Order: sequence, then structure tokens, then C-alpha cells
Amino acid sequence: MLSTVAIRGYRSLREVVLPLRRLTLVTGANGTGKSSLYRALRLLADCGRGEVVGSFAREGGVESALWAGPEHLAGARRTGTAQGGPRTRTVSIEMGYASDDFGYLIDLGLPQDSQTAFARDPEVKRELVFAGPVARPTTTLVRRVRGFVEVADDTGRGFDELARNLPAHHSVLADWAGAVPELAMVRERLRDWRFYDGFRVDGHAPARRPQVGTRTPVLADDGADLAAAVQTIIETGTGDLARAVDAAFDGASVSVAVTDGLFDLHLHQRGMLRPLRSAEISDGTLRFLLWAAALLSPRPPSLMVLNEPETSLHPDLVGPLAELIAAAATRTQVVVVTHSPTLRERLGAEPIGADGDVWEVELYKDWGETKVVDQDLLTTPAWDWGTR
Repeated sequence: MLSTVAIRGYRSLREVVLPLRRLTLVTGANGTGKSSLYRALRLLADCGRGEVVGSFAREGGVESALWAGPEHLAGARRTGTAQGGPRTRTVSIEMGYASDDFGYLIDLGLPQDSQTAFARDPEVKRELVFAGPVARPTTTLVRRVRGFVEVADDTGRGFDELARNLPAHHSVLADWAGAVPELAMVRERLRDWRFYDGFRVDGHAPARRPQVGTRTPVLADDGADLAAAVQTIIETGTGDLARAVDAAFDGASVSVAVTDGLFDLHLHQRGMLRPLRSAEISDGTLRFLLWAAALLSPRPPSLMVLNEPETSLHPDLVGPLAELIAAAATRTQVVVVTHSPTLRERLGAEPIGADGDVWEVELYKDWGETKVVDQDLLTTPAWDWGTR
């Protein structure tokens, strides 16, 4: 389970170090940085897929994603005016996590070659894989500074050279995971994370079209394999999906029709002479079924991040959705970005530092900087950014 997520220098996240629980709700008013946190987590996951450079380029490059305020805000808070000044550290976007086994940190910066046509591609300046909750010299297992990569030796007191010319646009996770078990474990953890963000339910949505079906233990991010995922859940024999649909839609049920290998979801409702095909299901109903298929995954990912799952659902469906989220959190770690007071109440979220496994992280803005309500030294996890 992840214990800490840390982001520095990305958009409004000037420096955020968050504790995570089994179920963490991220709340706050519009514009407080919830979407930036969600996107930062996606970028961190992209490191495991070797896609982080391309993801930043599509955002406009590191320069457009950087924290846009002054490096230090003490003067602005004191004088009431934000002003720039001499920099004391390098321009960078840093992201990382700590967990109950290994942690990872990546430092991305501006490209050094001013003549390249790929000026939006960030360069990987530094990477660390470490054991335990904080990166220390004694807990570091793999370290990369620019192109030079070292791995801890058998004594645990020194390092052996692994590579000296790793390209600046390559992550050590992509190039050397096959040679170092710890890198492989971090890479697979990041690849396993799943993000679900407001499924499409319009007339041309992937979930409305019959698809070739194969066994699908984890729903795709866009929900295109919904019918196959539902059939996979049905064949587990748990009955969880049937109970959720029955409770949400007054005795309704779902099935999957298979024609020449094409899977199509059917919804059976009381009083109807025939089931509704996926193309006919109402938007809100289809959206709930997509969330149910994601949350009832027979092989849940190590981390599931949900972005405003209550959006466009009828208020009566928020309760059943909360039950699905709570059940999923007993089998995997879940982060939910939400605006819904009802969802927060039904999940029993408590403030940071409480004894329970469901915490609420409420964000707010202070001089453009995203901060956490009531976070102090006792509730901020230990974290060491290190230096280049």
C-alpha cells in the first residue's frame, strides 16, 4: 500500500506531500488543485509505462506545466505582492511515492539541447528507488543522475555502476528493469495503477458498441471492454454485481449477449418485454454500470484513482456507488477525487491523522499554491527530495 505521494513544482502543486490511507478522498473547491493532483498521479504512472516524456510533451512541455509562481512565497504573504527573485534551486518537476516495500522518485527538467526540434520533451535528471518510507543514502537501492546509473552492492554500503550513458529521455525503469529486481517491481506497480475519469456515455461511446470479448479482469480506462468485464465478473460467481444492479435499479439485472465473438451488454428491467442493449441504456445507468465494473474487478489493481465518479449520476445512485467504493477499498487502495458531500458522508471520511482507514484530504489555494487543510508537521509524512 502507498503511504505517501509527493509532488513538487507541477502546476499549482508547489510542494505537496500527502499521506494516503486504504481509502483517501480528495476534496476542495473548484480550482484548488484536485485535477492537478489527479494528473500528477497519472504522470507518475506513465513513468512505469515509459510514456512520461510524451505525456509532458502533450501538455505543452515542462515549461507549461511548471509552478508559475515565485520560488518562495514568504515575501508575497508578508507584503501582499508576488514578485520573482533569484532562484536557489534548479527548475524541475519532481514526483514520487513511498510504500510498504519500495519507493520511487523522478526529477524532470528542461532540455539542455537548444537546437533540438523536440524542445517540449523533458529530460530525466534524476531517479531513485529506495526501501522504506524515506529516501536516504542507506536506503537507496538504485540511483540515477543524468546518464549515470548505480545500484547498491551486496554489502549495502556502496554502489556498483550499472550504466553511464542512459539517454536523458529514457527512464531507468524502462531500460534496466530486466536487470534489477527492485526496478522491475517498481515498474510493474506503476503499470498496474488504474485511472477512471468520467466515462464517455454519448451515442458513440466505446462502451455502447459491441466488442470482441476476451477474459477481462480489469476494466479499460475508457470502458470499451465493459461487456467482457461484466461477463468476467459474472463468471466469478460472487453475485456482487447482481446485488449492486438490483439495489441501484429496483430489481434490474444485467447479462451479456455473445454473437460471433462480439460481446454486448444487456440490461433487464421489470415490466420490460426485452432487455435493453448497451446502445439503448440511459446515460446515467450506463455510467453507473461502468463504475460497478471498474470497482468489482476480480483482479483489482494495486491503486485505483477515481476522478469525480458522482458526476452525472442521479442522487439516488450515490449511495450504491459509495457501497461499491467501500467494498473495493477492502481489496485494494483507492483514491477518490470528489465534490460530493453525500459520497464523503456515506464513506465515513475522517480528517487527516484520524485512526480510521478512510481519510479526507481537503485542498485549498493560498497565493496560487495548493495546500492541505489542517495539515501540520505531525500529519505531513517525512520526505527527502534530495538534490541533483
